[in-house]
Amino acid sequence: MLRTPTGGAGHGTATADDRPMSIGTVLLQLRDEFPEVTISKIRFLEAEGLIEPQRTPSGYRKFRGADVERLAQVLRMQRDHYLPLKVIREHLDALARGEQSALPSGGDPRDPTDGGWGAGPGRATAARIGRAELLAAAEVTESDLDEWESYGLVVPTTEGGYDAEMVTVAKLVADLGRFGLEPRHLRAIRAAADREAGLIEQVVAPLRRHRNPQTRAHAEATARELAELSVRLHSALVQTALRVRLH
Repeated sequence: MLRTPTGGAGHGTATADDRPMSIGTVLLQLRDEFPEVTISKIRFLEAEGLIEPQRTPSGYRKFRGADVERLAQVLRMQRDHYLPLKVIREHLDALARGEQSALPSGGDPRDPTDGGWGAGPGRATAARIGRAELLAAAEVTESDLDEWESYGLVVPTTEGGYDAEMVTVAKLVADLGRFGLEPRHLRAIRAAADREAGLIEQVVAPLRRHRNPQTRAHAEATARELAELSVRLHSALVQTALRVRLH
């Protein structure tokens, strides 16, 4: 149950007079139900268009009860249904417009094709695929795939076959190859990805060990968001470095 700013339990999230709240007060209200929520998480959801708190002339965020309730809805849908942020935003926006909108089916948090990782046209539709399916979906040859595997760019699963995300990896490696970038040139990118994955795993490891099943499930959504932020940071750093070198 969400707390009121005075610390007592209340129905919903709005205070009696619905005074504007600081982001710190919002955090306190959410912590009972969502113990792992952070100020950074709230700011991230704002940046993704899930909430739009008012701003003071000096730039400080001021939240109303409706903002906190919407935040709670977003966090519940992530935790309980593993829905990607885009789907959550569209669903809540439709409800706000008074439209009938059924809650979309959630995906398996371990399934990279549920949309949470930026799924789009052309992606495989199963969590695991075979070698022939990978070759056909990525439109590459056996020799290409053998070479990419030798450099650790495409990696089969321990159970056999490939993670469906390997289709995207194979297509990107092929596209980069058309610019003269060979697999040996891409090993540094693979190594950086492994380091980033290790860092994310360190962050979510305490959530995975939590006794609360909902908290453990929330670890998957947290990992996805951290991955999205990591990709955005990487892109921004590359663009910045290029501007420095090209000017």
